[in-house]
Amino acid sequence: MKISNLRFSSKGVDFIDKGGHKLPLNTALGKITNRFANYVLDLELFFLWIIGYIPSHLIRKLFYFLAGIKLGRGSTFHMGARFYQPKNISVGEDTIIGDHAFIDGRARVTIGSHTDIASQLMIYNSEHDMTDPDFKAIEEPVTVGDYCFIGPRVIIMPGVNIGDGAVVAGGAVVTKDVSNGSIVGGVPAKPIRDRQIRQYKYKLGRPRLFQ
Repeated sequence: MKISNLRFSSKGVDFIDKGGHKLPLNTALGKITNRFANYVLDLELFFLWIIGYIPSHLIRKLFYFLAGIKLGRGSTFHMGARFYQPKNISVGEDTIIGDHAFIDGRARVTIGSHTDIASQLMIYNSEHDMTDPDFKAIEEPVTVGDYCFIGPRVIIMPGVNIGDGAVVAGGAVVTKDVSNGSIVGGVPAKPIRDRQIRQYKYKLGRPRLFQ
């Protein structure tokens, strides 16, 4: 008889994996510990999701800090942000991230300073290996540089590096690195032209007060 990850037989009780293979006790205990840690993380993420709709940047930033997100001076998320693993997310100074952003965080996500990100950004760190018989996940870091502009509903895929001063047009799906000062767009994103200025000194100003 089998119940979830336990198999009962005349010889006793065995721990088994999802493929039905017997697990050594130390491996099974490690998986059990990891499972409970994930339950705790799921509760934390649910709480952060609720916090994300409080119309106060100060309150949201406080709880994001407590969850491990590194936010530089003057940087903020607008309402509705969601995460998978907050502790791996780092944002520089004077960066504004629009409403309903999703930032994965299962691998490191680094967003630079003075970067303007529009609504409904999606950054993914993890994808399944289509060639692996066990459909295992591959996790890769994502970097967005300083003085970038990321348009609305942009999707940035695992392992992508977006250089300083780059512009990503709205709705683009970025699957490859974007060079400094380059403007890209489309699905998948491709170069359109270069940004005319190469030295950047501007600051973004304040975010919307109750958003």
